[in-house]
Amino acid sequence: MKIRRSAKKIIFLFLIAALIFITKPCLAQNSYYTKEIEEIQKQLEVQQKKKQELDEQQKIYQQKIEEKRKEASTLKNELSILENQIYKQKIVVRTKENEIQTNDLEIKDTQFKILQKQKEIIEQKNKIAEVLRLINQNDKKNLLQIAILSNSLSDVLGWYRRLDSLQGSLLGSLNNLEEKKKDLVEEEKNAQTKRQELVSLKHQLESEKGKLDSQKIVQTKILDETRGAEWRFQSLLAEAISEQKKTEREISSLEKQIREGLNFKAEEEGGLMEGEGEIIFSWPVPSGIVTAYFHDPDYPYRRWIGEHSGVDIRAGQGTAVRAAASGYVAKAFHGGMGYSYVLIIHNEEFSTLYGHLSQINVEEGSYIRRGQVIGKSGGMPGTPGAGYFSTGPHLHFEVRLKGIPVNPLNYLL
Repeated sequence: MKIRRSAKKIIFLFLIAALIFITKPCLAQNSYYTKEIEEIQKQLEVQQKKKQELDEQQKIYQQKIEEKRKEASTLKNELSILENQIYKQKIVVRTKENEIQTNDLEIKDTQFKILQKQKEIIEQKNKIAEVLRLINQNDKKNLLQIAILSNSLSDVLGWYRRLDSLQGSLLGSLNNLEEKKKDLVEEEKNAQTKRQELVSLKHQLESEKGKLDSQKIVQTKILDETRGAEWRFQSLLAEAISEQKKTEREISSLEKQIREGLNFKAEEEGGLMEGEGEIIFSWPVPSGIVTAYFHDPDYPYRRWIGEHSGVDIRAGQGTAVRAAASGYVAKAFHGGMGYSYVLIIHNEEFSTLYGHLSQINVEEGSYIRRGQVIGKSGGMPGTPGAGYFSTGPHLHFEVRLKGIPVNPLNYLL
């Protein structure tokens, strides 16, 4: 009788131990990663508070700008607007830096979660493998002992039920393992998304810094050229508006006439215009960093000449400018110390304009292939081709649909 009770006790303890073993979590590694994740979450909360504070500061400066824009265009008001725009832009740059730091923390948080999931999966696999090994070694022998030593059939059935319970726990553990694997895949996808966002945020930061540099250049230019005199400012303003209107009139009136003549020339010379319909344009300069957007509300000269008709793309003085698509040069205007630009006709609907060129390498009527160098970028105040509306070294790029400026970013690769 004692032998029977001892055998039963051993088997019972084996089953209990196996159940405890498979369900007991490993706390050592997971608790370490949990502490790290909790610390990152605290840092993320701090970053979120910083963002809220910066957003509030932006609103304050934007309100000041809007109030000044309602007043007359005087030297004092324009300088006040520029000063507030510069302060606001500095906060925008800090906000973007804060977003990058937040994103970096989120990536670290995800990486720790991935490590945690990987550890849990390995532990779960090891537990399952060990219990399966124990069952394989003991179930047949122990069940035979139970059958021999038991007083009744109900004892045997009871042990079978306990074994089924263990197998059920194993099945639950296997299902849990599959869920952890799915969670791991999701965390890895999340990490990849965050890394892509980080690249985009860094690109945006460069764009915002470029916008800040442009505003500072405009402020310096106005101060230098006016020397604090209102009459000089009004004279500068009149000349700038006159140049802008003249350029716009020339482009609008000549484009249709030039397009008809170039279509005839293309047929004669066999030059390949772009296909009819919408065109996907290549970036004319390599940076891809936009410092002023189409109809940008913060464009420094918006109050003087209206909406910004293209995008300003960061480019160092003298950067090679390439044709965004194939076509014919409709206009190659050398403005001397004024505004220089090239206009290319691509098909019956689309044309592109390249402004603030310090050097023009093509002639009117010449056929240009996509990617061919047409000139060099400019924009440095006081240099050839920059004109009155220069905000520092960059390329002003326009896409026109049937002569009307449209947002270039909707058509660029």
